[in-house]
Parts: sequence; structure tokens; C-alpha cells
Amino acid sequence: MTFQKRAHKILELLETSGEVEIRQLATKIGVSEVTVRRDLTSMAANGLLYRTHGGAMKISDVIKPVSFANKAEVNLKAKDAICKRAAEDIVEGDVIFIDCGSTAFRLCQFIKDKKIKVITNSLPIVNELQHSAVTINLIGGEVDASRQAVHGTMAHEHIGRYQAAKAFLGVDGITAEGLYAGSEYEASNTLAMAAQTGCTYMLCDASKIGKTSYLKFNDLSIVNILITDYKGPEVNKFESKGISIYSVTV
Repeated sequence: MTFQKRAHKILELLETSGEVEIRQLATKIGVSEVTVRRDLTSMAANGLLYRTHGGAMKISDVIKPVSFANKAEVNLKAKDAICKRAAEDIVEGDVIFIDCGSTAFRLCQFIKDKKIKVITNSLPIVNELQHSAVTINLIGGEVDASRQAVHGTMAHEHIGRYQAAKAFLGVDGITAEGLYAGSEYEASNTLAMAAQTGCTYMLCDASKIGKTSYLKFNDLSIVNILITDYKGPEVNKFESKGISIYSVTV
């Protein structure tokens, strides 16, 4: 069976079920799992589907309004104030990274009319910025359906091909000792984006300041600017590390 026929069959199965596994596809099409993996990688590169860990998802089941937006509404006023201030530093012609955090998602409403390019691994951000003045570059790789984000080795390789003027990132926690994430996937994407940008902005509402979590993944050396509504003693510690603090009022 040719690649074109296999691809057609894969798309038919996705249309029916929305998501398929490699083993399932190999059985139904009558080819090896190696062949299926190769086909899925090629089809994902051409925008025909999204690769997941162990299979693929139908694009229309991935890029759509999701419950992620509900998470973005926690501490909504603080996040909006932070992102409004961040948007003031984004000018037409900028190329920027935005990660998959719930705070960074709130940035979308303030940049829709800007003629910029956004490189992101966040599916909700892609959905939010469609049909706006923004040009979108969606990072390729495996889709984490629960987080509505793209992760993995291919994602890191994709990020490494680009250089952005600014990166707007979030973390689960930040202290004077370093940055904390809830998973290695999130941490690795944060580091990859920070490595390819001229200026890293960390967007953190007060609940993230002084907080630690599962994984300490770096010190504060990758952070250039912290935008926050927090006004406690940790601010002086951050400034002593060379970080510029943009303080917002809620």
C-alpha cells in the first residue's frame, strides 16, 4: 500500500474516532508500527494531524476552545494587569515566544491587533489568535491533550531553529533560589525558549512568588524581567539577582 493510500485510511479513522493509537492503525492498515510512526510524523509535518504520545489526534479536536481557558481565569485581574503591561513592550514587527502557561494565555487579548509573529506550543493560544493581525508559528511535536500543549524532542528542535526578540513565559513557582515547574516537559520548553530569545519576561501573579513545586529546573539567570502584582520582600531578592521588576496594581 502506498503512503498516499495509508494516509487516506489514517485520516478516515481519525474522522470517525478523533484519536487513534499506533498499534490500532498498524492492525487496521496491515503494516508495521514502524511504518505507521513514519507516516504519522510525515502527516503531522504537513499539518494533516497532531502527533500524540502513542498515536495521533484529529486537528479539529485539538484546536478549539478548551477548559484550559477556565484555568486562565484564576486570579484573572492580576493576570490581565500583568499581561497588559507585558503587551506594552511588544511592538509591530516583533517575533516573540509565548509558552503554554495560563497567565501567558491572557496576553492574547492585548496583542491581537499587533502585526507580530508569535511562536508558541499552546493550542489555546493558536485558537485565540486565529483571524487576528498576528502571524502564528505553532511548534511541532507530540500533543499533550490534557494540557493542550506541544512537547517533546521535536518541539525542542523546532524552537532551536528560531530566534525571538522576546519570550513571555510562566512558571509554577519562583524564589530567590530559582524557578520551579510541575513537570519536566514544561521546564524543558521554558529553557528552550529562553535560550533562543534576547529578553525573557517571566509573568507571575503573587501566588507564584516564593512558591516551590515538584521540580527546580534552573536558577534565575535566564530571567531578565519579572512582571508581577506581588509587592513583598522577595522583590528585593530578585532585584539583587539582576532582574528588572515591573510592578502592576490590581
